[in-house]
Amino acid sequence: MSRHDPGVQKLTPELLLRAYAAGIFPMAESRDDPSVFWIDPQVRGILPLDNYHIPRRLKKTIRGGGFEVRLDTAFAEVIRLCGEADNVRPETWINAAIKNAVIELFEMGYAHSIETWRDGKLVGGLYGIALGGAFFGESMFSRFRDASKVALAHLMARLRLGGFTLLDVQFITDHLRQFGASEIPAKAYLEKLHDAMEVQGAFLGGVSPPEVSAALEELFLQSRTQTS
Repeated sequence: MSRHDPGVQKLTPELLLRAYAAGIFPMAESRDDPSVFWIDPQVRGILPLDNYHIPRRLKKTIRGGGFEVRLDTAFAEVIRLCGEADNVRPETWINAAIKNAVIELFEMGYAHSIETWRDGKLVGGLYGIALGGAFFGESMFSRFRDASKVALAHLMARLRLGGFTLLDVQFITDHLRQFGASEIPAKAYLEKLHDAMEVQGAFLGGVSPPEVSAALEELFLQSRTQTS
């Protein structure tokens, strides 16, 4: 993994968009560190939108309707919770500079959050950046069992519905491996990114609940078979 120091250049929404389109992204050493560096991985984590797995138990959870899933209703709160330390990750990479720039991207229509709510409380979610036909998944959090997994399944359904071709998850975790995420060399990633930049995906904020439900069922139907 290569790291590049951006120097004193201010982290702006425009700079972020150029960076993502070129295949790099920013991180901080910690949430309290004011500086930012650029990450240029030699291998990249992706979640294929045409070769994935939805765990059997998660399908049951989603069909059970125990979570309310919302889009872009609490973006700032989602990124704040993604940046909080917890028992699983005592330190996070989302500092104030990254948070502020991404919130500006949200206000410009490039960043989005998928949120899971239970009994009127935000219990999980994720956020990322949509550019062309690529979605760059940045971070997720969970305060209730399966809350972030439900958000990820909804994200995948929306991306497929909206014509996206690339879901970039940056680094692979056990959480993401359950969905079929894998690593590919940087060269292969850049080829996929180039193709995705030629597509104009639609994040489809106005999609009706029945359309989302139908997209989820199609997602489940096409999920490849593997042990859940």
